[in-house]
Amino acid sequence: MAYRRTENVIRRLAARHDAIIAAAGALAAEAGINAVQIGPVAERAGIAAGTVYRYFPSKTDVIAALVASVSEREIGAMQRAADAAPGPLSALAAANTTFAARALAQRKLTFALVAEPVDASLDEARLAFRAAIVAEIGKRLSAAMKGRQLPEQDIAVTAPALVGALIEGLVGPLAASTGDDAVKMRDAVQTLTLFALRAVGVVDAHARGLVVQTRMPVRERVNS
Repeated sequence: MAYRRTENVIRRLAARHDAIIAAAGALAAEAGINAVQIGPVAERAGIAAGTVYRYFPSKTDVIAALVASVSEREIGAMQRAADAAPGPLSALAAANTTFAARALAQRKLTFALVAEPVDASLDEARLAFRAAIVAEIGKRLSAAMKGRQLPEQDIAVTAPALVGALIEGLVGPLAASTGDDAVKMRDAVQTLTLFALRAVGVVDAHARGLVVQTRMPVRERVNS
C-alpha cells in the first residue's frame, strides 16, 4: 500500500506541474509573455499561489519551463515530419512546413515565446528555443549538402536566416494577417516554405514540387 501511495503522489505532483505549465501557456497565448505571473497562473491552474512557488521559485522559472516544454514538443514534431520524408530535400521542406504550420496555428503563443519584447532575464530560455529550431533546420541543410542536393553554403549563417524569415513572415508584427482562414494559413505556410527552399539553392520547379509534396493541413497537427 505504501508503494501505491507513493505512485499516486508522484502522479499527482506531475499532474500539478503540467497544470501550471498549461496555465502559463494559455496566458501567454491570450495576452503575451508578460501576462505570465504567479497569481494569474495559480488562478488559471486552480491552485494557490504558494503551491506554484513550491514548483517554481519565480515567474522566470515558470516561463523557462513553459519554453522548454513547447520547444520539446515543436522540435519533436519537426523531427518526426523530416524523418518520415523520402529524402534530404523533402526532409528540409517537411521541417520548414511543420514549423511554419504549427507556429501559425498558435501564432500568439509562438510570438510570445520567440519574438515578443521582454526583459533580458527572460531571454535566455527563449533564445534556447530559437537555437533548437536553428539546429534542426541546420541538420537538414547539412544532410542535403552532403547528398549534393544543395550547393555548399555556411549553415551557421543560412539556418538562422531561414528561421528568422519564418518567424518574421509568420508571427512577427509585420506578418500578413491570416486570421482563422484555413486557406490563407495554408498559402502563407507554402509561400514561406517555397521562399526557404529557393533561398538555399533549390531550383524553382523542384522547390514548387517539394512544397506540393509536403502540403499539410494547418490545424490538424498542432497538438500532435
